[in-house]
Amino acid sequence: MPGPPVGKVALVAGATRGAGRGIAVELGAAGATVYVSGRSTRARRSEYDRPETVEDTADLVTAAGGRGIAVPTDHLDPAAVRALVDRVDDEQGRLDVLVNDIWGAEHLFAWDTPVWEHDLDKGLRLLRLAVETHAITSHHALPLLLRRPGGLVVEMTDGTAEYNRDTYRVSFFYDLAKTSVLRMAFALGHELGPRGATAVALTPGWMRSEIMLDRFGVREDTWRGALTEVPHFAISETPRYVGRAVAALAADPQLARWNGQSLSSGGLAGVYGFTDLDGSRPDAWRYLVEVQDAGKPADVTGYR
Repeated sequence: MPGPPVGKVALVAGATRGAGRGIAVELGAAGATVYVSGRSTRARRSEYDRPETVEDTADLVTAAGGRGIAVPTDHLDPAAVRALVDRVDDEQGRLDVLVNDIWGAEHLFAWDTPVWEHDLDKGLRLLRLAVETHAITSHHALPLLLRRPGGLVVEMTDGTAEYNRDTYRVSFFYDLAKTSVLRMAFALGHELGPRGATAVALTPGWMRSEIMLDRFGVREDTWRGALTEVPHFAISETPRYVGRAVAALAADPQLARWNGQSLSSGGLAGVYGFTDLDGSRPDAWRYLVEVQDAGKPADVTGYR
């Protein structure tokens, strides 16, 4: 396990909740200064209408030992993203880690609904939120990240390249969005690698985000209560698990070995030796292939 990325400057775009919050907190726990962005603030909620805010995430980063700085930002607004990056430049003069975790489309996709039956406006909005935001953010942030060698760009998605290549993911629009982000990391790897930086795609496993816990009517301390309804939820992980994956990558002196690759929280835990908050190492994507998708009964033995 490499040493912590103390003193690094990170921007976690889309850090209001879920994986973004978990990543921001773990980078803070490792001593980083973390700019956290998103649309939900204490003064105004996004269309999600959920209670989590960027200010809350920044406070959690600081409480974990880092320095959290909340910057409310709509990543579909190029001028707002440019202002965010300019602020990082003015205050820090550098950017070591960029995490593109913008999503905001949980309410916009329908399961197993073909493209001709799917709400078109919602599908196109999903693509804008999940793909266009990442492109806008990279466009404005990467010149700052490239000022110093060793920078890291993490494109957050759902599913590894191998899994998504062979598996239909939810619906046309969802599938296209998550596969596009995987390809973004591949393309960025080609553009950043020769310039001294590294880009990767990273997926958590079945994550116990705030939205997921609410959906099952459980809390983090009672999550196993959902297993009666959804037994395979036993492989799930906290958002902090993928956060520890990012912290490990940011501290790795051999980071360039991952350039352009598709990675997972469980896979990186096996390499770097970190665990989830309960001390386990869930390997969700291997479990999904070998147990859930194979039609076997839920049994996480050997998978966490």
